Amino acid sequence: MQGNQRFLQIRKVTLVGAFVNIVLAVAKIVLGVVGQSQALVADGVHSLADLISDAIVLWAAKHSTAEADERHPYGHGRIETVVTVGLGVFLIIVATGIMIDAIGRLLQPETLGHPSWLTLVVAAISIFSKEFLYHYTLGVAKQLRSNLLTANAWHHRTDAISSVVAFIGIAGAIAGFGMLDAIAAAGVSLMIAKVGWDIGWQSLQELIDTALDTERVATIRQTIMDIHDVKQLHSLRTRRMGGYAFMDVHVIVDSHISVSEGHQISEIVKKKIKKEIDEVIDVTVHIDPEDDEEKASCEGLPLRDEIMHRLQQHWSDHSAAKNIKRVTLHYLDNKIFVELLLPIELVTSLDVSSKLINDFKSFAQRDEQIASIKVNFG
Repeated sequence: MQGNQRFLQIRKVTLVGAFVNIVLAVAKIVLGVVGQSQALVADGVHSLADLISDAIVLWAAKHSTAEADERHPYGHGRIETVVTVGLGVFLIIVATGIMIDAIGRLLQPETLGHPSWLTLVVAAISIFSKEFLYHYTLGVAKQLRSNLLTANAWHHRTDAISSVVAFIGIAGAIAGFGMLDAIAAAGVSLMIAKVGWDIGWQSLQELIDTALDTERVATIRQTIMDIHDVKQLHSLRTRRMGGYAFMDVHVIVDSHISVSEGHQISEIVKKKIKKEIDEVIDVTVHIDPEDDEEKASCEGLPLRDEIMHRLQQHWSDHSAAKNIKRVTLHYLDNKIFVELLLPIELVTSLDVSSKLINDFKSFAQRDEQIASIKVNFG
């Protein structure tokens, strides 16, 4: 999905939530004060927190969906992640304030209010309104794979739950148990704090590049292994950025295929992963001729120029050396395997071909970094 389309969908669902939140926040705070219900006021503050989070979500969604640029080659998805952490912290601060106020009222019973029936009606309306927003927002969040929108959906759900708690507290206070209203306010604060912690912690995991869940990684692994020319894979790494995922992997292929065939296999891996795994938008494939986690590293071996210089010194006196058409080097298990292509015209008999093969094979014994020399004719 294009960044602009993603933003438009997030904006639509968030504006619907913001409208409901502003109506509920004003109604609950004003009527909570007038109707002497601390629990309803606390619930109203929760709705106000959701309203503020709606505004932050819109800002983050707009900037996080911006296209990648020179300074941000991986895009701006982390803006969404950072803002989600901020929302979590904000909710914990709000919850702390409500808890302190509730405890203060419980310690001073004379400050406890006497809620009216109207506050009970407002709490009931809030329950149904916020539950609707939760399901609506979560549905869009799943479609867009947006942690930020998921966090906002859970704000709506916790507001619905807190309204249930407020409803029970108000009903209890009306029935003559005045402390229930303050206890309900304290309960609401605990729920707000838990949601703040959960969404903040999840996004912190994303900031430190925590891998996708085990089941998703297993699906990616199987998708790659289903490609015929892939022999094995290792060093599969994944990370999430906003609603998208990035991954890199080492794919083991036949050690003697051409560079272009190896590149083609990597392109097939990329294409299939992006097709099968929706959220993955960037795949880096490293083609390996062997499992470099188990085999000896080749990083200390010289490149072609130096090897060719040494080989030419070894066979400089051989008459067939000047006819070599192609030299192919294979770097495997900390050794170099050499393939030579000689003209077929040099083969006048089986004895001649055997002698040429043995002559060039013997040159490998003069260099400890060369494992073997194979001679082909063509």
